[in-house]
Amino acid sequence: MNVLVLGAGQLARMMALAGAPLNLTISAYDVRSGNVVHPVTLEVLGRGLEHGIANADVITAEFEHIAPDVLRLCQDSGKFYPGEEAILTGGDRRKEKALLDKAGVNNARYQVIENRADFDNAIARIGLPMILKSALDGYDGKGQWRLKSADQADDVWQDIEAFLTASHQADRQCVIAEEFVRFDREVSLIGARGQDGNLAIYPLTENIHTDGILSVSVSANENAALQAQAESMFDAVASALDYIGVLAIEFFDVNGTLMVNEIAPRVHNSGHWTQQGADVCQFENHLRAVCGLPLGSAKRVRPTAMVNIIGEVTVPTSIMPLAHVHWYDKAPRPGRKIGHINVCASSQSELGEHLKALSTHLSVDEFPALLEAAEKLNQEA
Repeated sequence: MNVLVLGAGQLARMMALAGAPLNLTISAYDVRSGNVVHPVTLEVLGRGLEHGIANADVITAEFEHIAPDVLRLCQDSGKFYPGEEAILTGGDRRKEKALLDKAGVNNARYQVIENRADFDNAIARIGLPMILKSALDGYDGKGQWRLKSADQADDVWQDIEAFLTASHQADRQCVIAEEFVRFDREVSLIGARGQDGNLAIYPLTENIHTDGILSVSVSANENAALQAQAESMFDAVASALDYIGVLAIEFFDVNGTLMVNEIAPRVHNSGHWTQQGADVCQFENHLRAVCGLPLGSAKRVRPTAMVNIIGEVTVPTSIMPLAHVHWYDKAPRPGRKIGHINVCASSQSELGEHLKALSTHLSVDEFPALLEAAEKLNQEA
């Protein structure tokens, strides 16, 4: 079976690696060049989206910010999973908020802002402090503002107005204002939904961010109450979208009550731990789902943490006894994810010790959350 992935980045690469044992042939449509390429070698296999669609049995996506005309061509082929509406929803916070309301899941109060009057109304209705996020193209902390007090309003609005004007999608762009949620931590849930409606849902992970970018994601402990909340909301959202494939949902944990922060209609950075820590990884389960194959077990087989490699970083070979290193074959630059490290252990406390040991080999400036993650694991053990 031939699978075409929209996008030729690291997620397509990891899908290709997971698909080979299933005898699936994975190609990727590079949205920048218009070429169909091999996701690992980047060898050009063909030119043009039409060529890719014609040679594919199934089409899927590795990211949300895809041009509407590309999505429409794929949808019209009848081969596209999770489909046009799911990808559009993941890439547009207006649609995402409407979906969460439709599914009846807990999320932050919000208001759509297109002009200064909307901005002033949001301040009056939602109150301060407030978070503002671009509806389109925002990720890894980009396209976001925090309004803490009324005396900042004019400056923040001027910045937002300039952003809206400069956006390459200015005709469709807007900003979503959200109440500021005082949460204890962020957790995420990765799950797969098959063409038959069956679910395979992984255990919750706890995420630690640095400057808006995920640094460490840990799957090590059990919280049955939180897991049940998360799975219920996953089912509601996936059913509302008639979703097929892997879906990620990020939550705020507020005193034991979960609130959806955002969704990602694809395999997700916080699920990379499943490569070494789960019975069947998220990449294989996504391919199983979109290809109409039975889903595999999402059971965690051992406590595991994923550590992002970000920027112009190298890692010493001395970490190899402690870790599984995954490089993306991407040119390093500040803020860019160029790889990740999976660290496994037989227990939660041992995982904390492994992360602590790993920190002695790596720069605290380049891997700032390692010790924080280790300390949390040791406190909870």
